[in-house]
Amino acid sequence: MQNFDYQTPTRLIFGKGVVDEKLSEVMNMFGKKVLLTYGGGSIKKMGLYDKVKELLKDKDIYELSGIQPNPKYDPSVLDGVKICKENDIDVILAVGGGSVLDCSKAIATGAKYEGDPWDLISYKAFATNSIPIVDIITLAATGSEYDAGGVISRTDTNDKIGYVDLHNFPRVSFLDPTYTFSVSKKQTAAGCADAMNHIMEQYFTGDSTLLNDGFMEAGLKSLMINAKKCIENPKDYTARAEMMLCCTYGCNQIYALGSSYSGWPCHGMEHALSAYYDITHGEGLAIITPRWMKHILSEKTVERFVKYGVNVFGIDAGQDKYDIANQAIDATYKFFETIGIPMHLKDVGIDESRIDEMAHHVAENEGLDKAWVPLSEKDIADIFRASL
Repeated sequence: MQNFDYQTPTRLIFGKGVVDEKLSEVMNMFGKKVLLTYGGGSIKKMGLYDKVKELLKDKDIYELSGIQPNPKYDPSVLDGVKICKENDIDVILAVGGGSVLDCSKAIATGAKYEGDPWDLISYKAFATNSIPIVDIITLAATGSEYDAGGVISRTDTNDKIGYVDLHNFPRVSFLDPTYTFSVSKKQTAAGCADAMNHIMEQYFTGDSTLLNDGFMEAGLKSLMINAKKCIENPKDYTARAEMMLCCTYGCNQIYALGSSYSGWPCHGMEHALSAYYDITHGEGLAIITPRWMKHILSEKTVERFVKYGVNVFGIDAGQDKYDIANQAIDATYKFFETIGIPMHLKDVGIDESRIDEMAHHVAENEGLDKAWVPLSEKDIADIFRASL
C-alpha cells in the first residue's frame, strides 16, 4: 500500500428537497455578492433558476450564462474572472453539470490572481487564494462536486488541461437526484461512461488493495445497473440517486487511497479528441477505453483484467486467463454499446486526418510515458486508429 496525504473539505448535502431546505442558510455563510454561473436553458426549463433567484432574493446576483460542455477558457473563464474582479464577488454559485463547476473553479482562482489565469491552469503559477464555491449539480457524471479539479479547453491552441488545485474544492455541494430526471438518454449514458472510466483509471494500476478493489468493483456494477434503469425510466429516484453518488466519488481519490497512480491514460488521450473536435467527453472515453485495454493486454496486465472480468462481469474464473481478459474487454465494449453510445470515432465526426497530430499533442503534454503501462506517441496513434 502506498503512502497518502488526504483531505476532503467539501460538505455534501444530498437528497430530495435539500436546495429548498438549506441553500439560503448556506449562502449566508459567504457574503452578499453572488456570481451565478450556469450553462444553457435547462435550469430555467426545470424551474431551478427561478427557485435559486427567489431563495437568494436578498443577495446581489451577477450572472455568467452559456458555459459550454468542455468549458472554454475564452470566453467563459475570462468573462467570469472579469465579473468577479469588477464587482468584488463574495461567492460563486455554480448550477448545472460538471462543465459549469469546472469553469467556476478556474474563475474562482483566476479572480484572485493578478496575472493571466491561464498561468494557473497550465501550472506556470499556483493559486494562493480563491473565491468560495457552492454548487447545485444537475447531471451525474464528472464528480467535480467532490474534488479539487476541473478541465478547461483553450480552442486557439487545442489544449484541454486537467487543472487541479486544493483551493478548488467546493465549500458545499447540493445533490438532489430529482434535478437529473430531465437529463437525456444520451447525456445519462455519457455520464455513466465518464464515471466508469474515472473508476477504471484508478482500478488498472500496479498496486491496489482488496478494500479499494471491492469498492471500485461495486461502483462499476452499480453504475452499469443503475444507468440502464435511468435510461429506461428517467424518474426512477432510487436509480438516479445511487448513480449520482457513484459519480460523486469518482475523482475524489476515495476509490483508490493507498493505490499506486495509473497516469489516467484514457483521459489523457480523450482530452485531445474533445479539444480538437469538441465531442462529448464521456462518449470519447467509452470509445477509447476498450481499445486501450486491448492494446495494453500482456503478461504484466492480464491478472488485473482477470480480476476485473470475474468480479465485475461474473466471468467464469476457471477459464484461460487471456480468454477471461478478452471477454472482459468485450463485455466493456458491449455495455457501452447497449446504453446507446456510438463506439467508433467516425460516428462522432473524427476521421484519420488529424490522428498523428493529436497523438503528438498527447505525447508531448499528457505524460503517458509514465503511466502504469507507458504509452509512446506511436502507441497513442495506434489506439486512436483502432478506435476509428
